[in-house]
Amino acid sequence: MPGYFRDLHLDQIVAAVTVGREHYDLAPFFHAPLHDPATIRYRQDIFRDLEREPLFRCVRGFAEGMQTMRERLDSARTLHEHYQKQRLFLDAVATYCATLNAFQSALAAAELRAQGWLALRRFLAEYLASAAFIALQRETRECEQALDGIHYCLLIKGDRITVRRYNAEADYGADIERTFARFRHGAGKDHLVEFSDVLPMNHIEGAVLERVAKLFPDVFGALDAYCTRNAEFLEPTIAAFDREVQFYLGYLEYMRTFRRAGLAFCYPEIAASAKDVRSIRGYDLALAARLVAEKVEVVRNDFHLNGPERIFVVSGPNQGGKTTFARTFGQMHHLASLGCPVPGTEARLFLFDRLFTHFEREEDLATLRGKLEDELVRVRTILDQATPNSIIILNEMLTSTTLHDAILLGRRIMERIVALDLLCVCVTFLVELASLGPSTVSLVSTVDPDNPARRTFRIVRAPADGLSHAVAIARKHGLTQPEILERIPS
Repeated sequence: MPGYFRDLHLDQIVAAVTVGREHYDLAPFFHAPLHDPATIRYRQDIFRDLEREPLFRCVRGFAEGMQTMRERLDSARTLHEHYQKQRLFLDAVATYCATLNAFQSALAAAELRAQGWLALRRFLAEYLASAAFIALQRETRECEQALDGIHYCLLIKGDRITVRRYNAEADYGADIERTFARFRHGAGKDHLVEFSDVLPMNHIEGAVLERVAKLFPDVFGALDAYCTRNAEFLEPTIAAFDREVQFYLGYLEYMRTFRRAGLAFCYPEIAASAKDVRSIRGYDLALAARLVAEKVEVVRNDFHLNGPERIFVVSGPNQGGKTTFARTFGQMHHLASLGCPVPGTEARLFLFDRLFTHFEREEDLATLRGKLEDELVRVRTILDQATPNSIIILNEMLTSTTLHDAILLGRRIMERIVALDLLCVCVTFLVELASLGPSTVSLVSTVDPDNPARRTFRIVRAPADGLSHAVAIARKHGLTQPEILERIPS
């Protein structure tokens, strides 16, 4: 997992996307940003096609069929009765064949544009027409028919059970029903006993199955040979697709939660060199998930950098959405680098080589460093590793020193960032950092003009004066200088 995941709450997003899909091990897909614009567009096209409901249902049906197949294989591995294991294996292969046939038919009728889906359709048609798959399907059907054709009798006397072939004996149950049918008055009480399908078999059932196998050695011998011959029946490309498509299904299902709440997603334009970035009505996915569950409005914000602009310096009152904005910027860039749709109605994002975050940490006594020293060491490590194609997100740095020293150190850090010409979001109380030159853009978190204690969580382009919020609060409580002087006796 990349080091910035927890700072940006991307770990929470991935956990939500992959819940219920743990056995697919999808986290590695989300941990590996792509660095090729063509590959990102390839994934975006797959997402676009999959958003269409007919294809989505078709692929989900395939995934459910493959899941049933795996459950049967897993159940077979836990059993002890040899022939019961083999029957479950046979059922798993039959499910596999039926699933692929249904999937191929649905894909053949689907409207596909993405190269990935078109290639899969061609591959699946070729595989299902191959001699290997045709033979697998034929052998599976023959084994099922042979097993279904077995009839046998159980003679139970005391504690002894005799198993023998069925020899066209009369069905006495049917005779009894015909005899007593004339006395029937309405529906009677059902006294039929249902046999349990619970696995595994008990010792009596196992013993009966062994004796049935001895009565029909040809059928069960063929089943033995079938299981040995087809032990590796699962085609590797199908198996890989079955896992990888869960990355797309999981993310699209996650998106639907937000869309039902009226929140938009878009396919961002990816810039590999130009650093003009923008987002319209973007939002923090991790925070939005909680707010949607609580039926609370999600505040969305815009941002853009043009020309020489590279650095957002975000200031304003505490708890005003500054850190959320920084997380949104990082989340969107990471998700875009995976080829995923991102929150908002429109976006143009930069294809970074590395993403770094510096969020406040609790002091670690094991390092024998003070908080300020630890901060400076961490920032220095980031700046040594960053390139002009990197993104850095700094959140409330240098809070553990004096204002004078914080401004001095903050300027030095910002000068290094400007020199590297990389993209940066800097959340800070040091308003002096917002006007270091054409590279910096001042953003301010706003409050309700009529109620300064109420945050709007809107982040806007505005000069960072650090005064307006304090003045508004003072005015609300009657503590401006003129009001105080009025109350002081002369």
